[in-house]
Amino acid sequence: MMQLLLNADLFTPGPLGHRHVLVAGGRVVWIGERIPVFPDGLVERVDLHGARVIPGLIDCHAHLTGGGGEAGPETRVPPLALSRLTTGGVTTVVGVLGTDDTIRTPAELVTTAQALTALGITAFCYTGGYHVPPATVTGSVRGDMVLIDRVLGVGEIAISDHRSSQPTRDELLRLAADAHVGGLMSGKAGIVHLHVGDGERGLAPVRDAIHATELPASVFHPTHVNRRRRLFEDACSLAREGVTIDITAFPIGPDEDAWPADEALMRYLDAGSPPELVTVSSDAGGCLPVFDDDGRVTAMDVGEPMALATTLRRMLAGGSPLARVLPAFTSNVARLLRLGRKGHIAEGGDADLVVLSADGAVNDVMAGGAWMVRDGRPLVQGPFEVRPL
Repeated sequence: MMQLLLNADLFTPGPLGHRHVLVAGGRVVWIGERIPVFPDGLVERVDLHGARVIPGLIDCHAHLTGGGGEAGPETRVPPLALSRLTTGGVTTVVGVLGTDDTIRTPAELVTTAQALTALGITAFCYTGGYHVPPATVTGSVRGDMVLIDRVLGVGEIAISDHRSSQPTRDELLRLAADAHVGGLMSGKAGIVHLHVGDGERGLAPVRDAIHATELPASVFHPTHVNRRRRLFEDACSLAREGVTIDITAFPIGPDEDAWPADEALMRYLDAGSPPELVTVSSDAGGCLPVFDDDGRVTAMDVGEPMALATTLRRMLAGGSPLARVLPAFTSNVARLLRLGRKGHIAEGGDADLVVLSADGAVNDVMAGGAWMVRDGRPLVQGPFEVRPL
């Protein structure tokens, strides 16, 4: 049955105002100001009573199969459940492997992305993990991108981190070239998603790479750039050279030399940096370890799928205009990943929608035209969320 969403305060992500939205076949098929007339029984009407409606959030960095393992096998994080994503407003997600790209494999990640897609959201992944040469399914980055529909690029390749394989500039360039050409051959994003650690080199390997060849700067997508304040300033500079940077919504203590995601995004925008070249991701399911001087884990936390929604809500509570900050969670990510029907609410686009409560919390979530969350409660769960083995 078609669904007619009435009385939405629509952000597409730009503000459209009071509109009605018709959903059919998983797509938005009509947006208008006057309520159309339909025969009885043809359309289900849902009155949103003037609530703000935004595109579904796109999380471009989540450990779908679980992260961790830096302090032994007992510290491996479990896989993410479907409802943990949807209750956080996420309707599209990209999975990554981290430090453990030995036991956790790209094949497992691809299968997990396929499972989440079958359950109702849209899930993709990157091939590889922290290390070079990258772990793959077919034997090459280009092969994975061309032959596996879920694979959008390679990542998260670690740089400036003691856990990385310390890739040289030439190794990084070969990965970028493979990703770029794989993207051309498959019509995909073809990006190198880069984990940036605490090392002194920071983003220097990325800057060296984009200055060394004819590869477009848009191939590189460094994440965690707000983990150090000096690193963040360098990232803002790199964005002005055409690189899309990714801010991570991980917990930041008051005494840390880092910027929380909400503050980092506002600093980026207020500095006049290119507004379309910034994204925000959650690092959901990833282990967030603290290391001593010898590289041993002294404490750890885990990234939360709710982090994007929490960051957005915090920004709204602080007075940030929704239309100004929303693209970093929606349309900017869709542009980077070349997901043409995502990140916007438009006729012909996927019906991935989030209804916000008055205080900016996620209230209802629709993915592919189906309600996944209503009144903050998941309607759809994975088969083992309700009755574990």
